[in-house]
Amino acid sequence: MPSHPQEPDRAASDPIEPTPEGAVRPPRGDLPQPAPPTRPEAANGEPGPDAAGPALAEDEYTTAIQELEDRWRRALADLDNLRKRHARELERERAVERSRTAAAFLPVLDNLELALTHAGADPGAIVEGIQAVRDQAVNVLELLGYPRHAETGVAFDPARHEVVGVVQDPDAPPGTVVEVLRPGYGDGERQLRPAAVTVAKRE
Repeated sequence: MPSHPQEPDRAASDPIEPTPEGAVRPPRGDLPQPAPPTRPEAANGEPGPDAAGPALAEDEYTTAIQELEDRWRRALADLDNLRKRHARELERERAVERSRTAAAFLPVLDNLELALTHAGADPGAIVEGIQAVRDQAVNVLELLGYPRHAETGVAFDPARHEVVGVVQDPDAPPGTVVEVLRPGYGDGERQLRPAAVTVAKRE
């Protein structure tokens, strides 16, 4: 009975190639491969705490942003209300000041009308009446904080005087006020206008 030669075992007959020193030999196909990592799950099969973490953080950020926007809107509304209230109070104060000033000049107008009523009686009395009304008006301005300045012989002060002319006056020291052409009213920051004056010429 003829005998057939047996095929040698492929696994045993395949020569194993030597691996260079320091190199990693690739895994053989018949070795089991490691399973891919899985996310941790709770005992009942539901996702673990790591899965719900990003969603909870996003909800917290959204809530915080909404609260900040609400505060910002309330602050803008409060600021607008404050601005409107301040404008109303300022206008009310201006109206009160205007009415107080106008009321202070009512007696001056009354005396002017009284002087005009007696214009045909005595010219001298008319002049005296007009002078009295002028003094009354000056007094009202002084009570309002605007005193009159019409002094001569005083040193020139650029804060209170406005030079409209320079004259040669041997009796007046140089740089002093010789004549007041238009009185000034008020001082410093509360000055209505400076006095228009002529000044003695310097030698």
